[in-house]
Amino acid sequence: MSEHSQDFAHSPVSSEARKGFFPILVVMVGFTFFSASMWSGGTLGQGLNFSSFLITVMIGNLLLGAYTSGLAWMGSKTGLSTHLLAEYTFGKIGGKLTSLVLAATQVGWFGVGVAMFALPVNKATGISTELLVLISGFLMTATAFFGFKALTILSFVAVPAIAVLGGFSIKESVDSAGGFSALMGIEPVSTIGFATAISICIGSFISGGTLTADFTRFARTPKIAVSATLIAFFLGNSLMFTFGAIGAMVTGKSDIAEVMFLQGLILPAVITLGLNIWTTNDNALYVSGLGFASITGKSKNVIVMINGALGTLFALWLYNNFVGWLSLLSSALPPVGAILLADYFLIRKGQYSDYAKTTFASVNPSALVAWVAGIAAASFLPGIAPINGVVVAAVTHVLLQRVTMFQGVSKETLSQTEA
Repeated sequence: MSEHSQDFAHSPVSSEARKGFFPILVVMVGFTFFSASMWSGGTLGQGLNFSSFLITVMIGNLLLGAYTSGLAWMGSKTGLSTHLLAEYTFGKIGGKLTSLVLAATQVGWFGVGVAMFALPVNKATGISTELLVLISGFLMTATAFFGFKALTILSFVAVPAIAVLGGFSIKESVDSAGGFSALMGIEPVSTIGFATAISICIGSFISGGTLTADFTRFARTPKIAVSATLIAFFLGNSLMFTFGAIGAMVTGKSDIAEVMFLQGLILPAVITLGLNIWTTNDNALYVSGLGFASITGKSKNVIVMINGALGTLFALWLYNNFVGWLSLLSSALPPVGAILLADYFLIRKGQYSDYAKTTFASVNPSALVAWVAGIAAASFLPGIAPINGVVVAAVTHVLLQRVTMFQGVSKETLSQTEA
């Protein structure tokens, strides 16, 4: 089976398969149309007034945009997925370890997403939860099977539909509040601190954002990749937060689907929720397929089907028993992205050797130590947890590369090319 049909799971994307600005933008906006961002926006809406909410979202998305834009540049410049990029930084076996964590987490979130669709729709319509899980899981897996092309088509449909239906719900909420000026005057019953608010904003998507290169590697140029990524975060992610926040401010509910149910918009709510989770889950299944394909060397398409089946079958169990564990595991993902960025831009000065001609070391100890340090910083240091993890991981990796024993691994063995 050709690498093209496998969406280049084991090699750089060819020049013939590269895309222009608009397809990359649509996929990236669909990527940021993330249900968890709406719920996070609802949490912010319950703890901040509207002006404070806007400031928080602007700062949070600026930081997210900077983080993901660096990864977007790497993906487009090299044509490599996150999992193949990790081999340069973590080594051949070390890269497989990071891919295992990244991919397994996404399969888990896929299952949780299926349940997140089925449960509220069951509550609103009475349709069997198990039937909804099976149908939605099958459809989401089917589109993910066809790779980047299917993600593009789905995003072309989902992005405008979600924007229009969500926008209509927001208009209903603002009208019921007495207009925009009345909305601006709403004060929360209990407030949340600035650091907590920024942590919620960044934390809602930075784990998924770590896999940005999996999509932007198809961009024709790094400029296209970065501009599409920045617009997606400032447009798509901000819109998701706003949908959640305004609904929460007016109704006290942080879930836009529940807000729309209260507004009597049952069918629009089902469509909005379904398309939103569909785009999110397709992206999760797609990147998990790339991850396990890089680990096993097997067909990405077959692995997507297996992952989709497992996520669907265990959806309700994952939702009821695994969300806390997945959230904890997600704290391990941003340090990986930070180490990739530090290695590529600061240590390698934006240059990686040809992937096909590179012999990788088994493990790069500095990257693994930095990864552990980043997870610890995110878990235990005060302040903004995701930023703590990213900064500490990047700084640790760069500093350890100044130590002779680590320099040998990075500069001689990891970058050694075959004659």
